[in-house]
Amino acid sequence: MALEMKSALAMVLALLSFVSMTSAIPGTATFYTQYVPSACYGNEDEGTRIAAASDTLWDNGGACGRMYRVMCTRGTGDYGAAQPCKGGSVTVKIVDRCPSTSCHATLDLSQEAFSDIADPVQGKINIDYTQ
Repeated sequence: MALEMKSALAMVLALLSFVSMTSAIPGTATFYTQYVPSACYGNEDEGTRIAAASDTLWDNGGACGRMYRVMCTRGTGDYGAAQPCKGGSVTVKIVDRCPSTSCHATLDLSQEAFSDIADPVQGKINIDYTQ
């Protein structure tokens, strides 16, 4: 009986992860190192697992405080590391805006958040993200 329950639980978990992955949105991520001041919180320290939202996500400031789960899917081919992704994901809080005039990604992650999921040598990665 215990073996059957473990098998059923494993199947449910596999299905849940599939549903989670199918609702993920593809995009790109870069990173930055100056965290304050931010467009959302001024000079308040919001930690190191933070991000700036591109104009696509900014929502006239409505993005402030939103949390996104970000996963590296592959490199962009623009920079160094052949296999930049480390696996896993990182959850970041939107604290800033990355305007289209200077933003070259969907999310501009803090260096620490970027390093959690990819080799920083890469500079820019393809991602999947969910709110």
